[in-house]
Amino acid sequence: MSTKDYLEKDYYKVLGVSKTATQEEIKKSYRKLARQYHPDANKGDADSEEKFKEVSEAYDVLSDDKRRKEYDAMRSMPGAFRGQQGGGFGGFDLGDLFGQPGAGTGPGGGAGERIGDLFGGLFNRGTGGTRTTGRRPQRGADVETDVTLPFGRAMNGVTVPIKLTSEAACKSCQGTGARAGTMPRVCPRCEGTRFETRNLGNFGFQEPCKECRGRGLVVDDPCPTCKGSGRATGTRTIQARIPAGVADGQKIRLKGKGAPGENSGPNGDLYVNIKVRPHKVFGRTGDNLTLTVPVTFPEAALGSEIKVPTFQGPPVTLRLPEGTPNGRTFRVKGRGAPRRDGTKGDLLVSVDVQIPQKLDDQTREALERLRDAGGGDDLRSELLQQAREE
Repeated sequence: MSTKDYLEKDYYKVLGVSKTATQEEIKKSYRKLARQYHPDANKGDADSEEKFKEVSEAYDVLSDDKRRKEYDAMRSMPGAFRGQQGGGFGGFDLGDLFGQPGAGTGPGGGAGERIGDLFGGLFNRGTGGTRTTGRRPQRGADVETDVTLPFGRAMNGVTVPIKLTSEAACKSCQGTGARAGTMPRVCPRCEGTRFETRNLGNFGFQEPCKECRGRGLVVDDPCPTCKGSGRATGTRTIQARIPAGVADGQKIRLKGKGAPGENSGPNGDLYVNIKVRPHKVFGRTGDNLTLTVPVTFPEAALGSEIKVPTFQGPPVTLRLPEGTPNGRTFRVKGRGAPRRDGTKGDLLVSVDVQIPQKLDDQTREALERLRDAGGGDDLRSELLQQAREE
């Protein structure tokens, strides 16, 4: 079991029991979960197989009182690890879960063999494991940047150059940290593992090697460019394709466009935060564009046909019925923002009825006749009545 497993994995949570659970409660929960996720009951399901591994790993530790105490102590002392051997599944035979007496032993693909296959290399206990002497490939860091686009380019899609500054392997030493013509050597103190151990009785603490500062390698003649770190800051420009219809506040992931990895590791990803400048006429709600169009009072009252603009397209005719109220919204299908499937949203047109600020005598006389015929007090009578009620 690795130090990281002990520090990061909550075995109680995996089994769904409390930290004060009895051995009977732990065993009961394990039986239930093992039956649910066992590979024989979920053939070809990789997620269930992985879950079965986690459940069995948790039971392997918590079912043994001594190992459970070690685990609890580790969790309360970050950085500690267990250094003795253990084994088995607490004497619990998986064969009786599935009606297979003696399935844990003998030939024929019994439970014991299947578990051996599933857990090959999972429980790396003791000190006899293989020691890694080289530096493992490391994935590059993810990079995040902002791009601001005009409304039209966001709607149509565009390819933009993005200038990135990130750490990469030093070009002078090709990432080794050593001067050209020389090579670093494996750290004699940690033997390339990058960590060293301090023993404290039954426990030990693992910390980065002081000799190589956690690199696993020692550079005797450092590269003058990177001072032996093997890394250098570089600037590069990439061409990023922004899809049509991208919205303000949207984040786009460009796989493998982030910082370069180390030791042949994969590049990180680039996350582009999109900011879209507002349009003078059109707004946007989801996949729909919005538009507010002014109309005169007679147009709204009597009904009319008006022309309204569309984004980068010809105007369309919108019919207003008689008595159209202020703020009413009409839908023009297929004139909105592009979607990923090639279709478009709609254009939502809201009516803004304009009230004249100055009136000539003829218009005033016509409106007065309309007012007298409209019965304004009658329109508000119900409102006044309701306001008096408790």
